[in-house]
Amino acid sequence: MIHLSVNVNKVATLRNSRGGNHPDLLAISELILKAGAHGITVHPREDERHIKKQDVFDLKVFLQKYNEKNKTRIEYNIEGEPSARFLDLVLEAKPDQATLVPVTPGEITSDHGFDLKKEKTSLTEYIKKIQAAGIRVSIFMETDPENLQLVRSTGADRVEFYTGPYAHAFDESPEKGKKIFETFRLAAEFLEKEKIGINAGHDLDQYNLPLFASLPGLQEVSIGHRLMSYALEVGIQKAVEVYLQAISKAG
Repeated sequence: MIHLSVNVNKVATLRNSRGGNHPDLLAISELILKAGAHGITVHPREDERHIKKQDVFDLKVFLQKYNEKNKTRIEYNIEGEPSARFLDLVLEAKPDQATLVPVTPGEITSDHGFDLKKEKTSLTEYIKKIQAAGIRVSIFMETDPENLQLVRSTGADRVEFYTGPYAHAFDESPEKGKKIFETFRLAAEFLEKEKIGINAGHDLDQYNLPLFASLPGLQEVSIGHRLMSYALEVGIQKAVEVYLQAISKAG
């Protein structure tokens, strides 16, 4: 089964635009989980423009209570750059998974994967420290074969594919999307041979998910912006249900 982890950054962005606690991040997260999502993802940036440090810990407590009450195994995924700041946050919050993402100052959103030919040494040190705390580590990557050949030497448990190029091609036409998907399929087959888990995320939606969900070895998709945008039309619970249905139509 491919798990859907919903990124709630946009809920925090809306809340922060007015101050106060509307919308309530925890209440929306509960609706997301009641609709069937398997996890919650946050990306607490240094400028706290959406998820704040306190949100990270509030969600941790909320998910613990939710799992105990409902006898579930909802996963908590925290994304962020390899830095002392993020390392301290992860080691204190102890999520189920930490996803390391390269961050460019001033970027609107994550728009590229790691270049391991340049960043492997420093990245490996962060991975070791996080794993020593019993936390699974995923690293944000593109499909470049030379880079992927270096993943095993970092010690990462999983790769999260940056799916922006696929989604944007699919927006133009399904046929263009299929051509880009082929590069992901080849990359996934390589990672499977290496016994490295596969996650994916960025602009996946109900239209491009059925094809992408057929990716060999895909274990989890992390989706925020497009799901939340769709939720403005149909409601958050309906949006989650539609995305889950799209994932189940893999092929």
